[in-house]
Amino acid sequence: MADNSCKACRGNYQITNSQMERLLKTSAFAPELRVNEEQYHERLRLCETCPKLLDKTTCGVCGCIIPVVAWLKERSCPLPGGSLWGSVK
Repeated sequence: MADNSCKACRGNYQITNSQMERLLKTSAFAPELRVNEEQYHERLRLCETCPKLLDKTTCGVCGCIIPVVAWLKERSCPLPGGSLWGSVK
């Protein structure tokens, strides 16, 4: 039987600090593709206010893992009716 719980509710989707450090060293998260640390923390802060945030890590709208995608300039908040943060050019 398939596990139909949200990603955040399953332990294997909890990202650790060491996993995040490794991820940030990959080409997908090259410095030119990332927002600066201040913008990153602001995005996290805004997500914490969202009623669609699941278990402090997962977006209930798109299913993304917030601590990961919040680093990416090209990403924006998918909240219907009003994005909490936008992409950065």
